[in-house]
Amino acid sequence: MSSYIIGLTGGIAAGKSELSRRFEALGITVADADLAARDVVAPGSEGLARITAHFGAQILLADGQLDRAALRERIFASAQERQALEAITHPAIRQMLRTTCEQATGPYAMAAIPLLTEAGGRQQYPWLDRVLVVDVPVAVQHARLLQRDGITAELADRMIAAQASREQRLALADDVVVNDGQPEHLQAKVEQLDRLYRELAASPR
Repeated sequence: MSSYIIGLTGGIAAGKSELSRRFEALGITVADADLAARDVVAPGSEGLARITAHFGAQILLADGQLDRAALRERIFASAQERQALEAITHPAIRQMLRTTCEQATGPYAMAAIPLLTEAGGRQQYPWLDRVLVVDVPVAVQHARLLQRDGITAELADRMIAAQASREQRLALADDVVVNDGQPEHLQAKVEQLDRLYRELAASPR
C-alpha cells in the first residue's frame, strides 16, 4: 500500500508519458487519468449509464460504446453540457486514480493528471502529497505538436491556448522537470526525484 502520492502534470506535448515510463522503469506505479477516463465510461459502467440518462441513447454507438464524436459535439456547443459531463466523470476519475495509487505496492505512487491545473488543482486532489510538473517552453510544445500530430501551426496554437498557462501549472509545482530534449538530463532528474520521493515516503508525517 502506497500512502505517499505524487501528482504528475504538464502541458500538451511536454513529455508526461516519457516521464511516466521512466518512473515505471524504477518500479513505481503510475495511475493514468486518461486511462481512468476511458474506464469510467466503459460499457456497463455507472458512468456510462449516467451519461446516457443525461444525454440520451443517441449518444451510444450500435455496440453500446460511447459515441465520443457525438458527445464531443454536444459538449463543445454548450458549456452547460460540458459541466454536466464533468460532474459525472471527474469524481469517478479522481476516485479511480486514488484507489490505484493507494493499492500500489511501491514506496510511493504517481497519478498522471494532464489537466490537473484545469481540474481544480490541489483543491480537487487534496490527497496528493506533492506535484511534479513537466515543463517546456511554448515554442517547444508547438514544434513537437507539429511533428507528432502533423497538424497546422494554427491548430497547435489553439490546442496550447486551450490549456492552462505555463505560469499557472508552475504555480502548483513542488518539483519541476524541464524536458527540453536532452534524454540524459531527463533520466538523471528522474533518478534524483525518485530518491527524494522514497526518502519522503519513508519519513514520518
